[in-house]
Amino acid sequence: MHAAIVLLILILTYIGIAAGRIAWLQVDRTGIALLAVIALLASGEMTLDDFGSAVDLPTLAFLFAMMIISAQFAESGFIDLCARTMVDMRGGTTALLALTVAIGGGLSAVLANDILVITMAPLLLAGAQRRGLDPRPFAIALAASINAGSSATLIGNPQNILLGAIGRLDFWSFLAACGVPALFALLVVFGVVWLQWHRRIRDTARPPDPIPIAAVREHVLDRNQTIKGGVAVLALLILFATPLPREIGALIIAALLLANRKITSRTMIAAVDWPLLLLVSCLFAITGQLNEAGIAAKVLAFLDDHQLLPNNLLLLLPFAGATSNAIGSVPTAMLLLQIWPAPPSGVLYALALLSTLAGNLLLTGSLTNLLIAEQAERMGAGLTFRTYARAGIPIAALSLAFATFWLALTHILPLTAPISTVPGP
Repeated sequence: MHAAIVLLILILTYIGIAAGRIAWLQVDRTGIALLAVIALLASGEMTLDDFGSAVDLPTLAFLFAMMIISAQFAESGFIDLCARTMVDMRGGTTALLALTVAIGGGLSAVLANDILVITMAPLLLAGAQRRGLDPRPFAIALAASINAGSSATLIGNPQNILLGAIGRLDFWSFLAACGVPALFALLVVFGVVWLQWHRRIRDTARPPDPIPIAAVREHVLDRNQTIKGGVAVLALLILFATPLPREIGALIIAALLLANRKITSRTMIAAVDWPLLLLVSCLFAITGQLNEAGIAAKVLAFLDDHQLLPNNLLLLLPFAGATSNAIGSVPTAMLLLQIWPAPPSGVLYALALLSTLAGNLLLTGSLTNLLIAEQAERMGAGLTFRTYARAGIPIAALSLAFATFWLALTHILPLTAPISTVPGP
């Protein structure tokens, strides 16, 4: 009965999370996960002590620290400077589109995506409208480039941080494994968006609304605070090469940034994506019950007996593509790690890369896409599901095809299933 209740709550939770990724349904995935935890507590299937022991605090600490470091760049005005550089350049629309992809992809490799989107997207879209351009291709390019660029590093997005922290992956090895496919994906983003939009990029659907444009908030550039942010990222990368646990190093850097005379700690802490941290905490607790109920071991044995473990590209590619667009990359990673606690590092590299690139497929494929679509809607330039998919499908297909080829070519993960990975008795 215990296993049946846990499994039922888990299934309902992931169905709710899938529904919560559809923008026009007022369903919050964090709320769904929190309700599931409360249901487990109320039914007696989990205690508060179980909840606390299930949560991986080092992973949460690292996520928190990366958000504080990203907030430093937002509050210092550096991200605003990047957006103004894009829209104020004197080149044509091709140069503007290329700069959008390059800057969006580059910053997403080291900064928290949600903070980057919330700060940069309104300025970019408003700037495009002021120049008499249709903001939609720039919204698509920014979303797709952020997804692609974030796949390059262990700190690029929450799922990479999660997989890297639990799998104890090396930062530089991850970059070597995923950097080239991420760069190729950025080229694909530019090529697809340019081919589809370059002839009609000046054909705006309707005149821009001056009210939301005027309401866009801008941060004044503070060079000293920007330099502090750059030093913080550099220090973080250096600490990755030391024996110091990465979450401790990141927290030390975050603490130094919080001790700031110009930017209040309240402002920095307010920039943290607390709903995401709560979602991750709840998912740790919910999926952790799979082990407590003995379900995870049975599922793992079943998958291995039937050669269904995603330890090869022919299985992992469709798994990552389907689940990342249905429930999201973070819930997918957490579920897989609970069922398969010690997968080979190649599986973790491939899952991080493929699930992130698959997020470009549809508008609901990633939180980044939805956040930018919300920003575009506020600016009076609604980005529909069909409009995004017209570019997103070829971007995802080409990116995933090359990523699969690269992973097989470099022997990071085989194309077909190897011999059983679960040792016998």
